Amino acid sequence: MWEILILLILSALAYKITDGLIPNLKDLFVKAGLYGVDLCKTNKDKIPEAIGVVSGCVFLVTSFLYIPIVFGNGLMDRQHFPHNEFAELLAGLLSICCMLLLGFADDVLDLRWRYKLLLPTVASLPLLVVYYVNFNSTTFVVPIQLRYWLGVSVNIGFLYYIYMGMLAVFCTNAINILAGINGLEVGQSVIIALSIIVFDIIELRGDQFKAHIFALYILIPYVATTLALLKHNWYPSKVFVGDTFCYVSGMTFAVVAILSHFSKTVLLFFLPQIINFLYSVPQLFHIIPCPRHRLPKYSAETDLLTASRTIIAKKDFTFLTKFILQVLTILRLVDKIEDKESVTINNMTVINLFLIKLGPQSEAQLTKKLLCFQVFCTCIAFVIRYPLASYFYDKLE
Repeated sequence: MWEILILLILSALAYKITDGLIPNLKDLFVKAGLYGVDLCKTNKDKIPEAIGVVSGCVFLVTSFLYIPIVFGNGLMDRQHFPHNEFAELLAGLLSICCMLLLGFADDVLDLRWRYKLLLPTVASLPLLVVYYVNFNSTTFVVPIQLRYWLGVSVNIGFLYYIYMGMLAVFCTNAINILAGINGLEVGQSVIIALSIIVFDIIELRGDQFKAHIFALYILIPYVATTLALLKHNWYPSKVFVGDTFCYVSGMTFAVVAILSHFSKTVLLFFLPQIINFLYSVPQLFHIIPCPRHRLPKYSAETDLLTASRTIIAKKDFTFLTKFILQVLTILRLVDKIEDKESVTINNMTVINLFLIKLGPQSEAQLTKKLLCFQVFCTCIAFVIRYPLASYFYDKLE
């Protein structure tokens, strides 16, 4: 395990380098026009955006430097060189690198939402090609309760590749839509990465040792550089991470999930993001009006955040709109104010839902509570993955 020790040393250096680069490069981003204003502050200073490209670049360079350490012995003995493992690592890093480039292009050009769905799909192609060449396993194990009808396993063929491509799209965009307050994007990504690392360490004694070591090779330098970014993005944020960070993070998790063969477990660690996505669906698909920004509303008088709202004109109601609003009202998932001509509800994100249920919060308090919710969901994920899974499968996978 000396390779992991060296990786920890390299990752510690990566943390220091990222921590030093971010304040030194801030002015360059502002001069290039890559800056924004924090809408949840009275201070309207220019804050550099897309700083996720800095941590992403350091993360990739650290991973590149680590390649000769991991495969150094194989280079000396070419007959026994692990070509498959080498191809997996290169394909994973290539997909992350593509996502870094495309994410930065999005931050600079402010692309439309349809392109945000296309970019991860394109970046995941190297990943899917290597998976096809090395594994091409498209079967999934059927739960014990359904085996009488479906058998022990089912081969879904090409649909499995569609599933993996959709996984990459979901991971990148799920982080992106649960965002908007200082430290939240980076904080949730750190918790997800640490959760997967804990899972990998638990599974090192199993028969998938190499798969979990591969995941650690990717995630340890990622966590180091992301922690440095979190230091500068925490409240009050000195930098904004941009879509670049969300894309790199999502693709990193997708790479680990696909090439280490535990995509279902990774999705368990995305429980808050899945909840937020499902809750946001009516607005994301414009069944209910969706403003460009669904950030909480900031009150300068109290320095607190309250839920932001959207107005729905009754003349624009469809049957589906009425049905969804009725269900959400019964479940108490919206704060609805109705008059003769319109209905006003909170914007449908978990962030605004927390503000409805818990009342006005300071930005720092809200971020901490959302991250505590992420940790709580991680605990639920481990319960599902270990004690509960044994009721559905003969052997955990």
